[in-house]
Amino acid sequence: MAQAINNWQMDQKADLSEPKAKPKYISTFRALSGYIKEHRLTFILFIACTLVAIAAELLQPYLVKIAIDDNLMTGKNDYRSLLVICLIYLGLSVSAFVFAYLQNNLLQKAGQSIVASIRKRLFAHITKLSMSYFDRVPSGSLITHVSSDTEAINQFFNQVVLSIFRDGLTLTFILVLMFQLDAQLTLYCLILLPIIAGIAIAFRSYMRTTYQMARTRLSRLVAFVAENLSGMNIIQIFHQQEEQKKQFREKNDSYFQANIREIRTNVLFNRSFEVLNNLAIAFVTWLGGQAVLGKTLEFGVLYAFITYIRLFFQPINTITQQWNTLQSATVAINRIWSILAIEPEVRDKPLALTVDKDRIAGRLDFNGITFAYPEGTTVIRELDLHVRPGEMVGIVGTTGAGKSSLISLLCRFYDVKEGSILIDGYDIRDIAQHDLHRIVGLVQQEPYLYSGTVLDNVRMFDAGISREAVIRACEFIGADTIIERMKDGYDTRLSERGSGLSAGERQLISFARIIVFAPRILILDEATANLDSHTEQLVQSALERVSVGRTTLVIAHRLSTIMGADRILVMSKGRIVEEGTHEELLRLGGYYDELYKHSQGQQATIEAG
Repeated sequence: MAQAINNWQMDQKADLSEPKAKPKYISTFRALSGYIKEHRLTFILFIACTLVAIAAELLQPYLVKIAIDDNLMTGKNDYRSLLVICLIYLGLSVSAFVFAYLQNNLLQKAGQSIVASIRKRLFAHITKLSMSYFDRVPSGSLITHVSSDTEAINQFFNQVVLSIFRDGLTLTFILVLMFQLDAQLTLYCLILLPIIAGIAIAFRSYMRTTYQMARTRLSRLVAFVAENLSGMNIIQIFHQQEEQKKQFREKNDSYFQANIREIRTNVLFNRSFEVLNNLAIAFVTWLGGQAVLGKTLEFGVLYAFITYIRLFFQPINTITQQWNTLQSATVAINRIWSILAIEPEVRDKPLALTVDKDRIAGRLDFNGITFAYPEGTTVIRELDLHVRPGEMVGIVGTTGAGKSSLISLLCRFYDVKEGSILIDGYDIRDIAQHDLHRIVGLVQQEPYLYSGTVLDNVRMFDAGISREAVIRACEFIGADTIIERMKDGYDTRLSERGSGLSAGERQLISFARIIVFAPRILILDEATANLDSHTEQLVQSALERVSVGRTTLVIAHRLSTIMGADRILVMSKGRIVEEGTHEELLRLGGYYDELYKHSQGQQATIEAG
């Protein structure tokens, strides 16, 4: 049993993994350059505010130096000049605060705007991708791209960009002021730069390793929890709770150890810089103190120099610590850009036809179509099917017969490999997808309801459809009595997927959508498969109303749904093996007759139970 659980977990990991691609590596700055240009004025103001804020902060020790050397050490009692220096010092402090505030707000405004644009662009692109992409890539991976990867870009602006400009300019200003104060003492201090660089390089590689180790083990832990939650029924059936707790404990301990290692590395790195900083201060104090005692250096200069040395190490430390954030943002950018580089397999032609839905009669022609899923076997082989306008056609067959694939091709979720599908003589590949999906309406086995009101779910958040039109549609298919019993009627807010509603109630709302959008061709994909007998009768009644005047294709799990169809097709291994009315197919004594007898036996068993 443990082996069965482990095999199941491996399958889950295989499902969660994204297809391996080899996108071209792109740097974060290069990828975002276009967005940065769009906000160049904001970034120019950000740099200007940064310059003013840094200058205001770093000129404060210089003012103290002036007060010490030009007033206090000379024995002057010029309180007026001291008061002026104090007022200037106060003005610099206020300026540093104000411009630092503006600097952060400008960067946040530009950064958040760019991240929001990328997020919108990514979401819009994902919605345009073909269904074959979603067959390969799990939704959890895409959620990570939309949320976590864009958040990594947000941190790039909040931390990396801010640090590069603020700390980089701070270092430059400090060096300029130190040379201004005493060039010889500055050159002595610069001896420390190779040591700083060596420590940074040595720690950078080690910190990257520990960071990646912690993130990898966290990903494994999250994936393990997700697997267990999705397969909790299997774990409980096979009584594997203790085994899974043991595996969770191992993964959790592994992540804990990696976190401790990362924390120790960061602490060691920070303390190394702190020790180096203190040694530099001691070195400057020793050299500068000798110079002050020898009357070759003013005391105020030594004070300012020590202050600048203390400030010198902080930006270096901060910049070095942003390496992991930059690495994370670079990985996120490359993942996002690799998705944006994917072209939909199903695309509109440059001169796609714009077809008026109201002029479509609903004739369907499947002309010798052949179709196979990517890297899969052929599921439909040279199929010919012709449906008259307004005809109701039932489609039955065993699992894997190609029923749903046939419907997916008509909705153009995929394109046929050979042959063509025509609607009133128009090849669906020539019709703009927006128009095609207005012509063809689909009701699935599990209708999807969104978080929002009943009204919005019926009209799919299209404000152009009036409330009165929605109410008339619900009354037409018999859903009005159910909706009126709800707390706020049509304004009742539904949770995601319509939890709290029965399967039949959700299905009736999906039928109301069909009435509102009035497609000329209606497809029902196992729409009554999960309903009890009473609810099935309600939905069946709604189906009869909805299908009037429309070409209707019904994939049936329950044969009772399509017994009254104008024609029934029996599919097997991607071909139509039988067709005719219910009575005609029973008289043939073939596949349909077997399916009917099997369904009758199941029904008898249910009734006996």
